[in-house]
Amino acid sequence: MELVAAKKTKERAPMPRWKLKQIWKYKLLYILLLPAFVWVFIFDYLPLNGIRIAFMDYNIIQGFPASHWVGPKYFKMLFESEMFRNAFMNTLLISLYKMISGFLAPIVLALALNEIRTMWFKKTLQTAVYLPRFVSWVVYGGIITILLSPETGIINKIIEFFGGKPAYLLVEPNYFRTILVVTDALKEMGWAAIIYIAAIAGLNPEVYEAATMDGATRFKKMLHVTLPGITGTIIVIFILRVGYVMSAGLDQIINLYNPMVFEVGDILDTYIYRVGIEQFNLSLAAAADVIKGVIGFVLVLIANQIAKKVNDSGIF
Repeated sequence: MELVAAKKTKERAPMPRWKLKQIWKYKLLYILLLPAFVWVFIFDYLPLNGIRIAFMDYNIIQGFPASHWVGPKYFKMLFESEMFRNAFMNTLLISLYKMISGFLAPIVLALALNEIRTMWFKKTLQTAVYLPRFVSWVVYGGIITILLSPETGIINKIIEFFGGKPAYLLVEPNYFRTILVVTDALKEMGWAAIIYIAAIAGLNPEVYEAATMDGATRFKKMLHVTLPGITGTIIVIFILRVGYVMSAGLDQIINLYNPMVFEVGDILDTYIYRVGIEQFNLSLAAAADVIKGVIGFVLVLIANQIAKKVNDSGIF
């Protein structure tokens, strides 16, 4: 009984004074963080109540009170649907390709930029690779369509120059996924590299000086000093990217795909959009989104545990 009472007392113990002092010391930072907490709560946590739609014949006019509970009915419909299975596999494949290219390209770019010693050229190049991130996929998709046009596109002009036959690459299923992966990497790698550049800037210069005295070349310093120094950042970014495996890029694909490439380009996001908005079947769309969210959550947990065992590093 005494142990139980002691345990309850311990559980109900007030917050230690040193923690309150730490919070008060950094009160301005907490105030700055408050809008982010409010944003996440409103747009990420409150909408979780809508998960119920996946288990109901949802009546959008009369709302939840008039909607009948049907259990896993719509989940069974999804797993029996060939279109859903195709979208699911396409999502996994495209996300895997994007994760490999979109994960490695920013690291390579950050390492390369760090080795440039001419500051004006370095800043100009940084600006050039950052800019695509601020262009919407509507505009960026239009540029890609023009570049890949069989009549006026520069890509086909190059192919024709080397003796190839011009083709409208965006309607070719064999090339569509490659186009998605390459264009996504070109658009996002500059912005993603900022995190790694910041991590590199925080490394101790004395380590580089010691490596120079030991006779290390610039390449060896990059390989044995810079890269190990940002390993923790790389792991955190990798875990966060794993959480988006089931999101293959709605904005990009909806602006580039067409009926000719549905078989290889239709993903869960476009499937949910088509079923929920165009067909107005909100329950089926919600069920697909629940599956997507659960898989992403499980993958983050797995990746975090693996990171802890391999490098004793994780996000929680």
